[in-house]
Amino acid sequence: MTVAVAIFAHQEEKRIATCLGSLPLDRTDTLFHVLVNGTTDATVARAREAAGGRANVIVHDIVAGGKSRTWNHLVHDLLNGSEQAVVFLDGDAEIQSGSIDALVADLAAHPHANAAAGMPVNGRMAQTYRRNLRADGGLFGDLYALSGRFVGAIRMRGLRLPDDLIGDDGLVAAWAHTDLQKDSGWDVTRVIACDGAGFACEQVSLTRPSTWTMQYKRLINYSVRFFQNRIVSDIMTRQGPDGLPPRLSSLYPDWLPRFRPRGGISAWFDRKALARMRDAL
Repeated sequence: MTVAVAIFAHQEEKRIATCLGSLPLDRTDTLFHVLVNGTTDATVARAREAAGGRANVIVHDIVAGGKSRTWNHLVHDLLNGSEQAVVFLDGDAEIQSGSIDALVADLAAHPHANAAAGMPVNGRMAQTYRRNLRADGGLFGDLYALSGRFVGAIRMRGLRLPDDLIGDDGLVAAWAHTDLQKDSGWDVTRVIACDGAGFACEQVSLTRPSTWTMQYKRLINYSVRFFQNRIVSDIMTRQGPDGLPPRLSSLYPDWLPRFRPRGGISAWFDRKALARMRDAL
């Protein structure tokens, strides 16, 4: 296998079949890891049905939840280190045809780059997000790829995302920009925007109350991520990736007294986030 694809799925029984159906599962040069983690619904069964018994599609039933924890498990325990590239995507996303080839090709064409970003194709903010990804070299966890060389460097250094980190994409992008060094080594050209790779996500709908709950939880997660990013940025500035702890909650006693909710609509979700972070102690 020359390419590995990781599909992260938590409570995705309604979307996982659509996600897998959008992928080229018949490719013999690609190994698909469906990483079902911390799930109590029928995601595993739905994923196995969609896999159709293909030998190159492995459905992992992982008891412990958490995307960052699962990301670490994939990189350090499931990959074999010979991959040309590793593609990461979320199990609620629908991937445009040709996206995997486009990501791999862009990385091959830019040897200096460590990562390539897939682009959002639906939602009222899609064009803004695409423009920002091109300008800032960002990543969306819904779809991105890392070069095999860069993944090999992460494995060799033994680097891991903090298990309780919300948002793997932000820290992975920072690692890619800095080439696993401190933030002073930031180079935006190490992450490229891949216009040939796209993903569509489930949108909030006024006629579907289930999406309201999804968005409410998402906004609290965004607030947790905002506060966690302040901790991570401090570590990446002073120490680099080697200074990251196994769990960010181990640093909460020092940081929580410094945090205050922001103004406006963010204040409500920030208060919920800070309460969750205090509970994590």
